[in-house]
Amino acid sequence: MGTQNVIHPREGMHTDSSRQRLPPFSVFLNGWFLFYVQRYLRRHFHAVRLLGALEPSNPSSNGLRTQAANDHPDIGSEPVILYTNHPSWWDPLVFLTLAAKLYPGRLSYGPIDARALGHYRFMERIGFLGIDQGTWRGSARFLRMARAALHRSDVIFWITSQGEFVDPRQRPVGIRPGVGHAAEGASRGLIVPLAVEYPFWTERFPEALAAFGPAMRLADAPNRSAAEWNRLLAQALEATQDRLAEASQRRDPAAFRTIVSGRVGVGGIYDWIRRIAAWCRGRTFDAAHGNWDDKRASPRVAHNEASQ
Repeated sequence: MGTQNVIHPREGMHTDSSRQRLPPFSVFLNGWFLFYVQRYLRRHFHAVRLLGALEPSNPSSNGLRTQAANDHPDIGSEPVILYTNHPSWWDPLVFLTLAAKLYPGRLSYGPIDARALGHYRFMERIGFLGIDQGTWRGSARFLRMARAALHRSDVIFWITSQGEFVDPRQRPVGIRPGVGHAAEGASRGLIVPLAVEYPFWTERFPEALAAFGPAMRLADAPNRSAAEWNRLLAQALEATQDRLAEASQRRDPAAFRTIVSGRVGVGGIYDWIRRIAAWCRGRTFDAAHGNWDDKRASPRVAHNEASQ
């Protein structure tokens, strides 16, 4: 692997200590891993979907920015912290897929449990940062990495801010204190809530649903304490989760943009029976569970109906 495939920590940085730098990032390994991840998601989900735009609103006194008429924030060249709820093992794979699709020029870094990283050492070279949870050493490394990311305009730093698996309907939403400490006193950058959940709709496989909340500019509140940041960030994440939960319960795919299309139908002999039945009725077979009547007529049936 050539050196052109590795992004070194000095690039885009303004820190002067090696302890404050993010580890090198392998573009080659990351490209391979993303290819694998998207194939893996297609095998296990009906679709990965992103909820449509927030309604335009005026900036509020707490630093919330108006989101553009789109389904994800315009981050420009700002450093970004993306903090999320944590309902499932799937979360980092969904984050990486969204980041690659929506912000292709960015490198994705994020903390995970150091014990889990021990089984997949190659992931250290594609932005996964091993953190010893529940220790002072782990907390200190997390803050160093988060603050180093806020000096990088080519990075998205994602945080599973609840620190453990939590049901997406649990209220109130709580987040770990380290998230507020990462935001406290920052002189630049944005912090953005992202909600995810994995409901079953009408297919055999679940949906992977995501929604962004409005971005907050860290420099707009230089005197806000870590505790105040945590309270505000938890409120913003809860509002984003509520918005996603409401859309999820409506089961309306038109409210979402499909990021990755996955598998449909039941499979096996059952779908073969449906296929034959559709053919006998002169219909085009659609394996999607919501299309039991195979409503799209074949050219032969359309011709016969037009002749009557």
